[in-house]
Amino acid sequence: MKRSFLSFCSSAVAGAFLFSFSATVFADQAAVLSAIQTALPQYEVESVDLHDEAGLYVVALKNGPTLHVTQDGKYFVAGDLYRVDGTKLENETEKAKLAKIESLPESQMIVFKAKDEKAHITVFTDVDCGYCRMLHKEVPKLNEAGVTVRYLAYPRAGIGSETYTKMVSVWCSADPKEWLAQAKLGAEIPENKCVNPVADQYKLGNEVGVRGTPSIVLESGEFLPGYLPAAELVKRLGL
Repeated sequence: MKRSFLSFCSSAVAGAFLFSFSATVFADQAAVLSAIQTALPQYEVESVDLHDEAGLYVVALKNGPTLHVTQDGKYFVAGDLYRVDGTKLENETEKAKLAKIESLPESQMIVFKAKDEKAHITVFTDVDCGYCRMLHKEVPKLNEAGVTVRYLAYPRAGIGSETYTKMVSVWCSADPKEWLAQAKLGAEIPENKCVNPVADQYKLGNEVGVRGTPSIVLESGEFLPGYLPAAELVKRLGL
């Protein structure tokens, strides 16, 4: 009976501690959300998540920077969060970006697969972008080097623009790879409509910091905002 009573007390204390901790977390999250909304009313807060190891809240702003906020909501830093790993620095913010991109199924992308794949890159592209066209000419060289190129849509003029309509037509075509290539050559694209991921990919691009095209994300999570020739990309991938 005594042992049973002690066990009950122990369980009750543990339960109370967990409840208290949970309530504290939610209270801190509410304080952070309120502080950011008050200080930065021009931004819409998309998410507030506690980074357990750093003890900071990671606040994602729509079309804005990522913030790292103290639990009382009184201080924040805008920019990337780094973790010291021995003699290396690991960019936690870029890891989070990569996680969002890597979670997308390739069926929603336009993929130029390498026969002997050693690495892949994910490229936010715009069919009317000159540097995107330059990069696309490098795709055969990248494939030959073992690099798969995965395209996501980022019509720079925004949702509803002429470029957006072209990209929807490409994604909805019977042969998206061929029509993407034709669009980048300036060909007129037959209008096609379907349920498509173009708007969602554009929004994702804004979330992860795309401000121009092409924007390239490596498997490591490294973000390359701009065109690089195939030889340089292969080198950056360590191949």
